[in-house]
Amino acid sequence: MGEKQPKRIFVVGATGYIGKFVVRELVGRGHEVVSFARERSGVGASATPGQMRQELKGSEVRLGDVSDPDSLLKNGIRGEHFDVVVSCLTSRTGGVKDAWNIDYQATRNALDAGIAAGATHFLLLSAICVQKPLLEFQKAKLKFEKELIESGLTYSIVRPTAFFKSIAGQVEAVKKGKPFVMFGSGETSCKPISEADLARFMADCLEDPERQNKILPVGGPGKAISAREQGEMLFEILGREPKFKRMPIRMFDIIIPVLSIFAKLFPKFEDKAEFARIGKYYCSESMLLLNPETGTYDADATPSYGSDILRDFYKRVLKEGMAGQELGDHAMF
Repeated sequence: MGEKQPKRIFVVGATGYIGKFVVRELVGRGHEVVSFARERSGVGASATPGQMRQELKGSEVRLGDVSDPDSLLKNGIRGEHFDVVVSCLTSRTGGVKDAWNIDYQATRNALDAGIAAGATHFLLLSAICVQKPLLEFQKAKLKFEKELIESGLTYSIVRPTAFFKSIAGQVEAVKKGKPFVMFGSGETSCKPISEADLARFMADCLEDPERQNKILPVGGPGKAISAREQGEMLFEILGREPKFKRMPIRMFDIIIPVLSIFAKLFPKFEDKAEFARIGKYYCSESMLLLNPETGTYDADATPSYGSDILRDFYKRVLKEGMAGQELGDHAMF
């Protein structure tokens, strides 16, 4: 690790699910953090400025619009110097316009604002699925990644596998006695990482030269876990016999073309078709490192980090519920 020195850090996407944990981790390490957020943030724009300041305690919360370059400079940067910009921005739905507005353009605005503020390091939260870009949000993220690498700033591009919360969508249903819904054979796998471990990994990027000017895929500790194994784990913790409901992935091959035809006639169907493509992607692709030569996912090559394990998380949410752990509009995938 390099020498630890407090830095002035500007964070966009601070009120997002991962962003909150990143801000807390950076504050906990003694950095001077400014969190930039809309006046109403969070899932469904339900968080007030007062609630945001409580959730992002220790950082200075400034209000504005990351989609508006002028607001970013006037209300966020304010002509001040920052050492680092951290982006945890991600489109809420993965819809076509939303993806390009947030995953690309708003993130690009943050890079330009950072350059204007004299920042020398840009830390980006991306996603491991961009390595096989079939969806608009993946293409938007990749376009920005390329521009960041070409910007001349020191960069750290973090590509996590699934978060704990993103694979917890069926916990409540299983707890109530419903079967675990599985697409195909349930063999798609990931190395889930907790939000706290991911925040620590990201904060380490500011201190460790080995994590700079690199694309950094990262998963949680232990071996990869398949969708079927996730279900089996839930039933085991509950002390019940596993009960699965299998859904055919090919159903998407019927739904997607139909919605795509409607999208050409009625623009409002554009996002519905994209959501169906997102659904198929997450039901058929593993969130692991892709071997470009073989085109297969490699669990052993997917880096592991942290100490939080999925079993402990499942035990906790089965006991306490999922309150306060909202992910947003495409959490079901």
